[in-house]
Amino acid sequence: MILGPQMTTKLDKRFLDSTRGRIVVLLRGTTKTVNELAEELGLTDNAVRAHLLSLERDGLVVQSGLQRGTRKPHFAYELTPEAEKIFPKAYDAIVNSLITVLKERLHSPELEDVLREAGESLAGNQTSDGDLESRVGQALIALEAIGGAAQLEKDGEKLLIKSGSCPLAAAVAEHPEVCQLAEALLCKIVGATVRERCDRENAPRCRFEIIETEE
Repeated sequence: MILGPQMTTKLDKRFLDSTRGRIVVLLRGTTKTVNELAEELGLTDNAVRAHLLSLERDGLVVQSGLQRGTRKPHFAYELTPEAEKIFPKAYDAIVNSLITVLKERLHSPELEDVLREAGESLAGNQTSDGDLESRVGQALIALEAIGGAAQLEKDGEKLLIKSGSCPLAAAVAEHPEVCQLAEALLCKIVGATVRERCDRENAPRCRFEIIETEE
């Protein structure tokens, strides 16, 4: 399951600092009842139930059976696998270290081949079926899956895939070559020649030009 645009806008540090985010943190790696959460958060049972209902709708929390209580059993709650995507990962540091090592061991053409192969691998089995619009739509979904939020724009006769940010910003800031990975991913899914035109002056911003299409 891929997190949609609405979900990805919610799952950031501000979310983890919110009451619902604190519930998610408390449930990580364990199960808890409404009463247990209410006690730890200093909230009423009803307030906790309202937050849990919202988290269930977002696909982050599920009921996981019953626990014994003094009077009656209580429902226990746990996180879904999707919820793990919320928590910060060390991916940026790992990618930067990996690219640094590769640059020390490989010549530029070899590094480019590796990055392009990685991009095509990320595209998986997605094919360039359908018209250009549907193929670009698939490519935008693939970018979203790795943390992007791009859209298709027209600039005269040019077709551009643009974003106000970059899903690989931390790596691109130190290793601009990483943009070739995204370029290869887009080429494979769009089924056309795509060229990287990214803005790296300040905070990296994705910009790819579709310069040739296949009918």
